[in-house]
Amino acid sequence: MTDPLADFLTILRNGSVAGLKRVRAPHSRMRGDILSILKKEGFIEDFELKKDAGHADFHITLKAARTRQGRAITCIKRLSKPGLRRYVGSREIPKYLGGLGVPILSTPRGVLSGDEAKKQNVGGELLLVVW
Repeated sequence: MTDPLADFLTILRNGSVAGLKRVRAPHSRMRGDILSILKKEGFIEDFELKKDAGHADFHITLKAARTRQGRAITCIKRLSKPGLRRYVGSREIPKYLGGLGVPILSTPRGVLSGDEAKKQNVGGELLLVVW
């Protein structure tokens, strides 16, 4: 695994496209923070951390939207990659789909959504965007 975050996003993307109700992903603090933001923004129903014999996994319940595609996560993209990091200031945080997309940043104050980073006037690494 050279990019664990990209692998995590692939698990979410594939589960959403396949129409699965639940998916599992390995535990990490950053993944937990991202899942908290996705839950707050309404892209997933819930998640919980389960530990089995020293190994911890997130059990994620995906949300089915009332759209033609039948899923809440239409697109999830990794923006900053290990080979090319993208950093933005608090005034440079982009909007996606006219504000419908949610950018997620890694800031000195933790992992935040784009709106929350603007409110706290902090910039950071632009990790991903989801809509």
